Amino acid sequence: MNYNLTKRESEVLELISFGYTDKEIGTKLFLSHYTVTDHRYSALRKLKGKNAAGMVRRAFEAGLLLIDNNS
Repeated sequence: MNYNLTKRESEVLELISFGYTDKEIGTKLFLSHYTVTDHRYSALRKLKGKNAAGMVRRAFEAGLLLIDNNS
């Protein structure tokens, strides 16, 4: 299934999967935490998740996120 995430939504999603907060993601991506919140909400809506954990799970199931065993 194609979820049509933008590049920024994908970047935010990946950082969420690593456990970063919106504020920390904003610092890493040079965005305000409000913008990060907007990207998080948009990705959540597109992936039809109920919360961040559900969104990340769907992303893994869809192959949008991969587990890196070298980290």
